[in-house]
Amino acid sequence: MSKSNEQKELFTFDKREPIRGYPELRWAGKRPFTGTSYYPAQLKESYGTDTEGWMNKIYWGDNLQVMSHLLKEFRGKVDLIYIDPPFDSKADYKKTISLRGKKAESDTSTFEEKQYGDIWTNDEYLQFMYERLILCRELLSDTGSIYLHCDWHKNAQLRLIMDEVFGKECFRNEIIWWYLWGGRGKTQWNSKHDTILFYTNADKWTFNYIDVLDEHNLMTEGSKQRLNYAGAMVTTKSSSSEIPADKVLPSDTWYIATINAMAKEKENYPTQKPEELLEKIIKASSNPGDLVFDCFMGSGTTQAVAMKLGRRFLGADINMGAIQTTTKRLINRAKELNSQITDQTYYTGFEVYNVNDYEFFRNELEAKRLIIEALGMQPLPDNNLWDAELDGRMVAILGINRIATASEFEKIVANMDLAALSRKQGLNPTKPVEKVTFVCMGHDPNLKPMFVEKMESLGLNIDLEIVDLLRDKKDLRFKRESDARIVIVDDSDATYSIDKKTKRKIIKEVSLKRILQIQSFYPMNLLQKLSIEHQDIEDWRELVDSVLIDWNYDEVTFSPTTLDIPDKKDLVSGKYEVPEGAGRIHVKITDLLSESWEGTIEAD
Repeated sequence: MSKSNEQKELFTFDKREPIRGYPELRWAGKRPFTGTSYYPAQLKESYGTDTEGWMNKIYWGDNLQVMSHLLKEFRGKVDLIYIDPPFDSKADYKKTISLRGKKAESDTSTFEEKQYGDIWTNDEYLQFMYERLILCRELLSDTGSIYLHCDWHKNAQLRLIMDEVFGKECFRNEIIWWYLWGGRGKTQWNSKHDTILFYTNADKWTFNYIDVLDEHNLMTEGSKQRLNYAGAMVTTKSSSSEIPADKVLPSDTWYIATINAMAKEKENYPTQKPEELLEKIIKASSNPGDLVFDCFMGSGTTQAVAMKLGRRFLGADINMGAIQTTTKRLINRAKELNSQITDQTYYTGFEVYNVNDYEFFRNELEAKRLIIEALGMQPLPDNNLWDAELDGRMVAILGINRIATASEFEKIVANMDLAALSRKQGLNPTKPVEKVTFVCMGHDPNLKPMFVEKMESLGLNIDLEIVDLLRDKKDLRFKRESDARIVIVDDSDATYSIDKKTKRKIIKEVSLKRILQIQSFYPMNLLQKLSIEHQDIEDWRELVDSVLIDWNYDEVTFSPTTLDIPDKKDLVSGKYEVPEGAGRIHVKITDLLSESWEGTIEAD
């Protein structure tokens, strides 16, 4: 099937009618979501080998488009979904970037980089979640389960949306995860818990309660003997012979510590969740070999735990930093598991895909700033609708690294003050009431007439222009590209023996080795953020997170076999022995911002 035909393939969903007597959540601009198009994906990287014909899959892209892609192969086949989506917390989440091998002692060796934002305009958050939860339902198997992680910001609204999408009868639990970390204010009760909503897709589902039994301690309170577990008090214990004496049936209240600064699993990724939390969910609601999915992947905790527990997995995130963090984490987890001698089947091989082949921007938050600067626009940071102004035109920057769809334009219409525009139009009926520019990365040519027609139906004359960065980006300069120099040099390696009489070393054998050497690396964006000039860097390796090498690159899929991923404070080697039979060598150097330089060199 050609790419153009693939993109025309449509998937439709049944709309579940509301049940009389039960509430249905409404919001401004609520739109039905009854179908989606197929989006192609391109295999970019491959790590390890398949197990029983299966390779795990990681996708970089908008998860709505990723799930639309997955419907073709995995509709009704996912056994467990866990998602930790944005909470609508009105905050930007940052990651502290520090040079490797140095302590962050000055402003020139450390800074904070935004990873993603959790700030939404009006009700667009609810529509965003509504559409993605419908796609989750379509992917879930008949016996599958879904866990939605949220907090006080939107848990009430999300539960009503989950009732609508999955059915109120499929609600199973509201789980409380409580912890010691949190607010310390003195004017109200401090928040010390998150909520996890547990739903199933039907009336049969997997629940391995014996694998997640709670610990307990006998306590005495007056004349009554009680059991204390997970911070809760209970007065009864199951007498089932399956349950050990020191265990009790699992409850919906969990105490699990948050990740401390020194934890081995810490990836320095904002909002990272502890592996213990995911272990509890995955053990309870899936079996070895089942398929687990997380479309808000972040640091890859779901995928890392699924791999450790012998489950297959899919993952997705729109943030390239999340893709790089997860890739590195899974490489290390696979190395640990492959070194073990066990009868357990582990699915350690995985592939990395791009959806829609967008490699323009690596960080969505940074993208808007770069676009505004490149086009010479005036930013409007406090405006909830428009991102910038240019020559009297109001500018909205639509989705980054994804095609602009009709729903993107509908969000703009839903958030415009139509009453104020109508009054303004009445004063000048023949002139445009507003001049608008949409900046996007690919769009359907029918979208402009659709938008204009929509506004005309409301009695509004809008002067609209569309700037398509995929079409026009050749004329724009958004960021300084990285640069590196790699060479292959000859090196000798000698082995010696000791003369018994003279006690001197005698050369026994000399072998020539060929070494791939990284002589220099200049990640220009990172250097600019650190305010460091080339000559101020003592060792380029301080700027590097990992070096991956494919010794026989086929110019399609990057399949590295040399993986130099040091611990958090260590440095990469920078020198690598060229194996026999090497041909076209492809090197990928990833810096501390998760931006990569890639280059190819011939072995001969």
